[in-house]
Amino acid sequence: MKAEIVSSVHAVPVADWDRLAQHAGVYLSHRWLAGEESDPTATASYALVRDDDGTLVAAAPLYVVHEEPNTYYEPTHLPPGARKPCVLAGARRGYHNSPLTDPRLPGHRLTSCLALLRDAARDLAGRHGTTHWWPYLTEPATRLLAPLYGTPPHRMEDDATIPLPGAGFDDYLASLPSKRRVAIRRERSAFAAAGLDVRHQLLADCHEDAGRLLAALQQSHGHGDDTAAMTSLLKRQADAMGDQARVVAAYAGPRMTGFCLHYHQGGTTWLRAVGIDPEHPAPFAYFALTYYEPIEEAYRNGSTALHAGMKAIEAKRLRGARVSGLYALHDTGTGA
Repeated sequence: MKAEIVSSVHAVPVADWDRLAQHAGVYLSHRWLAGEESDPTATASYALVRDDDGTLVAAAPLYVVHEEPNTYYEPTHLPPGARKPCVLAGARRGYHNSPLTDPRLPGHRLTSCLALLRDAARDLAGRHGTTHWWPYLTEPATRLLAPLYGTPPHRMEDDATIPLPGAGFDDYLASLPSKRRVAIRRERSAFAAAGLDVRHQLLADCHEDAGRLLAALQQSHGHGDDTAAMTSLLKRQADAMGDQARVVAAYAGPRMTGFCLHYHQGGTTWLRAVGIDPEHPAPFAYFALTYYEPIEEAYRNGSTALHAGMKAIEAKRLRGARVSGLYALHDTGTGA
């Protein structure tokens, strides 16, 4: 096996990349990574490991980060005075990360592939006078990578995924305790009684309205007016992801009053962003648009899970989420 680094994900055929990324999450898909290459705050490259016959068997995006606008992607877990890595390995967005490997690899070859990915990241970082790290690694990814590094993993966040058993919303409800079933039915009825028009549409068709609501959410958390920035961000996602970028939104007449952006990939529906108009509240609109409507659509698309991500973990537990950890590994240059 041998490793190389290429400067664009477009150097890899979509089918080859997504064969490895299919179940690793939408934020490691070829389409998502291609869209992220235009982000000027980092320079992307990609470590590739090929078998002797040229088959791609492992891969990882690598980013030389020039400026990090998202504080959640700062390595704040390191002690004061520690050298902070400026190369990020794996997914740079989405809070869900893993190296990409062929699931058919036997154990010893898998370990060799992971070591080659680590060495590629280490070499790239060395050329830039820095080190590298892997943020938001899933528990399985952490178990695979941790033995290759000289520092223990650091738990960053909790991560929630709601299983979707059976074939429809009633099967989801049946998987919950009786008190939760009653509460969810009450919440859905109250939202329906508000008489809003619920639409399922492409992000490309509504990114300006969604950007306005996303900016309003940012303002409610103490940030300035980011309407232009949020609209631009959603426009970039719409352009990159095309018909994968789906929105469920509520309207009062022509005005969007709430939305949830989500993606379907690998048997999972991935929640990406939510916004609710504070000036036009509706009963339980947040829960309806964040969980219940996306669950309905997930079933229609054949998903068996809804990835709900970090934060508000208790609310997600109450809706059936299983919670696991997300970890960071950073390189000291002294790993095995």
